[in-house]
Parts: sequence; structure tokens; C-alpha cells
Amino acid sequence: MKIACIGGGVIGGGWAARFALSGHDVVVYDPHPEAERIVGEVMANATRAWDRLFQAPLPPPGTVTFAGSIAEAVAGADYIQESVPERLDLKHRILAEIEAAAPPDTVIGSSTSGFMPSELRQGARHPGRIVVAHPFNPVYLLPVVEIVGGGAAADRAAEILTEIGMKPVRIAREIEAHIGDRLLEAVWREGLWLVNDGYATTQEIDDIIRYGFGLRWAQMGLFETYRIAGGEAGMRHFLAQFGPSLKWPWTKLMDVPDLDDALIDRIATQSDAQSGGHSIRELERIRDDNLIGFFHVLKGNNWGAGEILREMENRFYGRAVPPATGYPLRLHGATVGGGWLDYNGHMTEFRYLQVMGDATDAFLIHIGLGPEYRATGFSAYTVETHIRHLAEVSGGARLVVETRLLGHDDKRFRLHHSIQRDDGTEVATGEHMLLHVDTAEGRTVPMPDALLAALDKVAAQETAAPPAHAGAGIRALSRSAVPA
Repeated sequence: MKIACIGGGVIGGGWAARFALSGHDVVVYDPHPEAERIVGEVMANATRAWDRLFQAPLPPPGTVTFAGSIAEAVAGADYIQESVPERLDLKHRILAEIEAAAPPDTVIGSSTSGFMPSELRQGARHPGRIVVAHPFNPVYLLPVVEIVGGGAAADRAAEILTEIGMKPVRIAREIEAHIGDRLLEAVWREGLWLVNDGYATTQEIDDIIRYGFGLRWAQMGLFETYRIAGGEAGMRHFLAQFGPSLKWPWTKLMDVPDLDDALIDRIATQSDAQSGGHSIRELERIRDDNLIGFFHVLKGNNWGAGEILREMENRFYGRAVPPATGYPLRLHGATVGGGWLDYNGHMTEFRYLQVMGDATDAFLIHIGLGPEYRATGFSAYTVETHIRHLAEVSGGARLVVETRLLGHDDKRFRLHHSIQRDDGTEVATGEHMLLHVDTAEGRTVPMPDALLAALDKVAAQETAAPPAHAGAGIRALSRSAVPA
């Protein structure tokens, strides 16, 4: 798809990065004189984050180009995301320019954090195609997006954004500031009062959130967290126990302190003391690294945002495997991130097996044994593995895996993986025996003709003799045979 991003600031740049890293070409229009630098920096951070976030081989990124006008940017676009500043008169003017040049059926999503679709659509030629698609920063990592405005345009926006790994939440009734920002504003107002009245500093408030309920919210949200607080009796007990406290004058949500110079200075000074030792880009990377850690933990439990990550990775595994044009097959590659290193600064042992396992998954998809096939109740299970560690691998190294099929029959096949650096240096090899199984019955069964034909096709390319070490297994070494 061709994507047009109108506005290239923090949010617009994040949109451009997410679309491009998902494999779509993006055209950006932003009159800011440093727009290309700003978007480029966001793109660099996003690329770094995605390299660490996904274990699946990423699709080739789309291009990011810059247009000299709105008309040039939106011409022929399949989807348009508007992310200009929050002024309704400006948005009306920009949307009018978009409509004048864009294909008449192209959906226009607005990143507005406050305006309702009915406000954005005032004076539009095709008002039904304008919807709110409000994300949260960083757009290239946080999956949730509020879709406001019904009809076919909202359906299409949700479909497109799901494909790039977003979690669209359809808001049935429009309301100013939608849902997420209204909740955030309630916490923000109370935080301002606590600082204004001298009860807490900015750091104390942030510590209470990030070391406490923020971690709970990250995986269960507000209501499910409180349901658990009610114990075995659930939400009803929680409401009965804590509901009366809502009538107590604990908060000042119906009022807000004047943001006069004194309060602004106090907040700014405290925030500088709290975070001034890091640049904005450093803080972004710290934030991104922490979010990636959350995502990987949640993915392991197939829960919340981790479920979205797992689904996105499965799509990457399914589409990123290129048609094999040579042999041995090169179906998987990986970059060694900091979390892969041991205390010596080298890739730790289990990561070698992870890379080989991912290469096996890529091979299974290559022969047609992918997610759709597994959904029918059949799969391939690894029953034996032998790994040779041949060389150290440091952080940042780019690895590629060469895969050979050493043999197969109607129920089994045997793979050989060679992990290599970019320069061709072999750092590890692995042999893996897999059985074709009926997952419901838990037993080995013959493969269907289509899978056998795919294996036969790969086997026809295997003209070389098996590696000398193949089938040797792990031999015990005497103490005298261990190299110094």
C-alpha cells in the first residue's frame, strides 16, 4: 500500500515509521524546515526498537519519501493519516486540501487527541471517510488506537491498522478527547494539585505510578485490576467495599489549579532535576527498551499486548520468507541484541538454539507447514537436536542461517542449520529431527502428499554429501582431550 502521512512530528513520524517498517511505502508532507531530520531520527529509533522487539524476520521496509505539497503526498494513496497540530481551523484547511487531491474512496484517519469526527467532518466533500484514528506515543510500539466514527471507513481503518500490528478499539459514541485522554487527564489534574499543594514532587508521583499500579495497568487495565482487588468475591465485593470512598473528598477532579508561572516553574524545575541527566532521545530509548521487555514477557504468557505481538510475528514469519532461489536455503536471519549476551559479552548458549528454532519455523512455513496448516490439528515436533558451538558472537552481529534437508520419509525429516556471520564465518551448526504429529491424538502420523511433494522438491536440490559431522552426535571428551 501507499500511505500518506500529513504531519511529521512526534506522532506523524511514529506513524510513518510503523507503516514503513511493516513493509508499506510512505510519503510524508510537513512544511517544517527540519521535518526530514525529525522523521529520520524517529525512524532510526523505531528501526532499532523493532530489531529488538521481533524475533521473526522482518519484511523489507517500505520507502519513506517527502513530498513538496499535500496534493503530491496524497495522490494515489491507499490510506491517509493526518497528524497536524490540534487546531480545528487548521485541521479543516488541511482536510480540505487532502480531499481535493486524494482518491475519493481513500480513508482519512486523524490523529486528533480531542476533536470528534462530527467536528472534523464539517464542510467535507466526503465526510463519511474521515475518522478519528488516535494513537499513543510511541506509535511504532504501542498498539492501541482509538477508532471513532462508524461505517465502512472505520471498518477499513481498523483493517489496515490491524495489519500493521495495531489494536484498534472502536468507540461507539463520540465524545471530546475520546476515552484514553479523558482517563489520562484525570490523573494529570490530580498530579498538578499534589505538586501545587506541596504534597509530592514530580519524581515521587512518577515513582508511585511506575513502581506500582502502572505495572498492573500495563497488563490488565483499570477494571480488571480492581476486580482482582475484590478477591474471590470479585468486582461486586470491590465496589461494595471501596465504592463509598468515592464520596469522600480525596481528589480535586472537579477543579484544576491555575497553571500560573509559579506552578509551571515548580513543575519544570522538579522535572529537570528528575530527568535532566538524559537527553530526550536517551529517555525514548530507555522507555522503548522497557516496553520491549514488557512485551516479551507478555508474549510468553500470550496475554494482552503480547498476544498482539505474537500475532504480528506469525504474520512476519508467514510473509517474510522469500522464495528460495538457491541452496542451501537462506530463510532466516537475526541481529544479536544486548539481551542475548552473557557475562562475557558473547551470545549466550540458548540463543543459538533460538536462532535455529526460528530457522526451523521458517523452513516449515516454506514447505507449507505454517499457522494455517497447524490450525487443522497437525504439526511437526522436534524430537532430537545436536548443536556445535564454533565461534563467539558479539552484540550487534548480523547472523544468517543456511538450512539443508538431510533426509525425510513419510513421517520424519532431518534438518541441518549453519549459523553464519555476514562475512560467511560459520559460528554454529545444528541437526534437528522432526516428526509429523496429530496434535489432538499426540501421535506420529504420515504427512499429506502436498507436504511430501514440498520436501521432495527441496531434497532434489540437495546434491552435496552430508557434512562430515552430521549424525555424529555429542561425543564425550576425556579430560586430556579438552583443549587448553
